[in-house]
Amino acid sequence: MKPSLTGLYVILDPSVCSGRSLADILVKVAEAGTKVVQYRNKSASMKEAYAEALALRKIATALGVAFIVNDRCDLAMAVEADGVHLGQGDLPYGDARKIMGAGKVIGLSTHTPDQIREADRLKPDYVGFGPIFKPGSKQDHDPVVGVQGLKQVRRLTALPIFAIGGITVENVGDVMRAGANGVAVISAIVAAPDARQAVTDFAARMPPPVSPAS
Repeated sequence: MKPSLTGLYVILDPSVCSGRSLADILVKVAEAGTKVVQYRNKSASMKEAYAEALALRKIATALGVAFIVNDRCDLAMAVEADGVHLGQGDLPYGDARKIMGAGKVIGLSTHTPDQIREADRLKPDYVGFGPIFKPGSKQDHDPVVGVQGLKQVRRLTALPIFAIGGITVENVGDVMRAGANGVAVISAIVAAPDARQAVTDFAARMPPPVSPAS
C-alpha cells in the first residue's frame, strides 16, 4: 500500500545536518509524526550512499515511515525503498516506472506550469513544485515561483503537490492555503537544533490540504 501523500515530507540531506547523525534525525522526526522521508546525498559514492541509505531504510521501516530515495532508481531498488524522487534531469518517468514497478512511489520535481502539465499527463504519484521561496540548502536553484505561482499550478492538476523551497514555520500556513497537499522541508528541520520540536512546530501551523483541482 502506498503512503498517504500529504503533510510534512522531510528530506534527509547530510550536507545541511551540521554533522549530526541522519539516523538520529530520522528517529526524532518520526517520533514527532512525520510519515514520509527522502534520502538525498549528492556527494557520496554509490557504495557510501548504499550503506547510509540501507541503515536509514531499516529505521524507517521499524518506525512505519515511508522511505523515498532521491534521483536514483538503482539505489532505491537496492535498499528496497518505498519509492524514488526524480528531478527533471533524471531518468524519464516511464523508464523509472518500468524499473520500480507499479507498487512503488515515484515523485517528480517541477518548476513551471508546463512541467506541471507534463507531469499531469505522465501521472506520477506526486509532484514537488518550487522553489516557493529562496532555498536554504541550494545556491544553484531554479527561479523562485512564490505562493502565487503555487496557486496558479494548483488549478492545472489533481496530483498531490508537495511545495518545496525555503519553507519555514512562519510561511507554511500560507503555502498550504495556496493549494499544497504537503510541504517538503530540508534546512528548517534537518538543521534545526531540535528536529523533533521543529516537526511539532510545523504541524501546529499546517492547515488541512485544500482540495485539488478536479
